[in-house]
Amino acid sequence: MLPIFAVAAPGLEPVVAGELESLGMRATAERGGAAWTGAIDDVARANLELRTASRVLVRALEFRARTFHELERGARRVEWERFVASNETIRLRVTCRKSALYHEGAVAERVLDAVEERTGRRGVTGAGDDEEGDNAAGPLFVVRMFRDICTISADSSGELLHRRGYREALARAPLRETIAAAMLRASGWTPDLPLIDPLCGSGTIAIEAALVARGIAPGLARADRTPRAFRFLEWPSTDSRGWNDIVDQATTRIRARCPAPVLASDRNAGAIRAATANAERAGVSADIDFATRPLSAVGPPANAGWIITNPPYGERVGNRADARRILHELDGRLAGDFTGWSLAALVPGTSAEALFKTNNGGIPVSLRVSGRAAR
Repeated sequence: MLPIFAVAAPGLEPVVAGELESLGMRATAERGGAAWTGAIDDVARANLELRTASRVLVRALEFRARTFHELERGARRVEWERFVASNETIRLRVTCRKSALYHEGAVAERVLDAVEERTGRRGVTGAGDDEEGDNAAGPLFVVRMFRDICTISADSSGELLHRRGYREALARAPLRETIAAAMLRASGWTPDLPLIDPLCGSGTIAIEAALVARGIAPGLARADRTPRAFRFLEWPSTDSRGWNDIVDQATTRIRARCPAPVLASDRNAGAIRAATANAERAGVSADIDFATRPLSAVGPPANAGWIITNPPYGERVGNRADARRILHELDGRLAGDFTGWSLAALVPGTSAEALFKTNNGGIPVSLRVSGRAAR
């Protein structure tokens, strides 16, 4: 069995742990993600099906190291060859916190020495943070020193999981796919209820909702349903037959259509063009009703459901007064045409009653629920 860790954006750890639970993987929320123990099939399913996590790591080894001698000795015990083909260059990303070994460059150098001694190959460091370096050649290992405990983890995902492959056309300050998926999950929306995003931008919330409603795994979020090329598929220890079975099972679960309406609108015609193109790449354009219209012109379907949206703030709006006006208008619609509906909005700042708090584009945000669901 393997110790596995799904990396989450700050504040989304319980959401990721809950999603893993729904997939049959009993995980515990920890700072930075959710941890559990499973087989290689769990690694494969987590990469293919997790909607709210950023990447999936396999913890290759954990040991105590207060000296460089202890660090090198521990690093030599890692089965690097289990995760690395003979012609590949190992990449390291190192962080050090509250440890006797605090210099990240020195830690990286000692680990690379151990890699060379065990495998005969010299690795590299400076792989960048979680926003960069993912497309570089070679397997990535994350080395974490915290309170004198060294954890060396093999990245099984490759490119970050929020990069589904469908979003090329972007509106201004787009919402990350994993945060959109977390909004849907944390709000309590279910696919049998109508969903409206009246401020849809590049369409991420509506597209993620359509993928959920049709049972399309995020790793299959391309129009032809070709699975993503995850990093673990390159590991020498991976059996491709098991992966093919997992993909086949996920493909057979896909539904022909959404059971309830998914509607997305924006007053910006360019945003709607971008959103429509993204939905086409995800193969769900027929499942979403896109329209160019202002918030004041949005009307509800016959049955009550959810408004789930990421209102403009920060770069997407001129000032805080405009942001407050938009939120006030959304609340007003719940007391008018949308009586009986629920609203989940990602708003700037933090509040005690928020369902979760995280960062979007470097801005602290909270998921606020009002209307019927908040009563």
